Amino acid sequence: MKNGLVICDFLYFCHMKINPDIVSYIESEIIPRYDNFDAAHQRDHVNMVIQQSIEISKFLDVDVNMVYVIAAYHDTGLCEGREHHHEVSAQIIKADENLRKWFTEEQIQTMADAAEDHRASAKNAPRTIYGRIVAEADRFIDPETIVKRTIQYGLDHYPELSKEQQYDRMMQHLHEKYGRNGYLKLWFPESPNTARLEKLRQMIDNEEEIKDIFEKYF
Repeated sequence: MKNGLVICDFLYFCHMKINPDIVSYIESEIIPRYDNFDAAHQRDHVNMVIQQSIEISKFLDVDVNMVYVIAAYHDTGLCEGREHHHEVSAQIIKADENLRKWFTEEQIQTMADAAEDHRASAKNAPRTIYGRIVAEADRFIDPETIVKRTIQYGLDHYPELSKEQQYDRMMQHLHEKYGRNGYLKLWFPESPNTARLEKLRQMIDNEEEIKDIFEKYF
């Protein structure tokens, strides 16, 4: 488990009542898949989503094993591209026979639905609380990190763009997703993401500040 989360040691998971056999399987077979994805969706991203999902679940009446699995699988569908990755992630969960060692068919369907519903641009709200948890956890709103990841994504997927065009693409994305009229939805008002989102919006409104950050990470 040396490549896993810092928080994902054996004692932590026992305390959180997460089945260590599930952890062992996820750490050895699922997490390494993220090594093949773009720079914004590597192990650090899935580990962050796992950590935040677990933190949110502490205050809710949910099965933390399901929460953990959903977070681990939520972006595995990127193996077939970004456009339909949420749907492919759901298919991967339903097709994984190993999960049937620990979960019922109903639980597997719930986890698949949650993975499918996690995408920020989804038109409908997540169908279950599990979908809302992973959707919220997937949005660690650290302003500089978001700008950095947006730049990374642009360079990975649109390498032909000039520096100025990369900046324009970044700003368009930030406004569309995180702006005051953006499509991002937060599902837990008590989440620290609420304050972070407001900080990011203030940064987006401050062109001088965000240009400095762009220059730092470009």
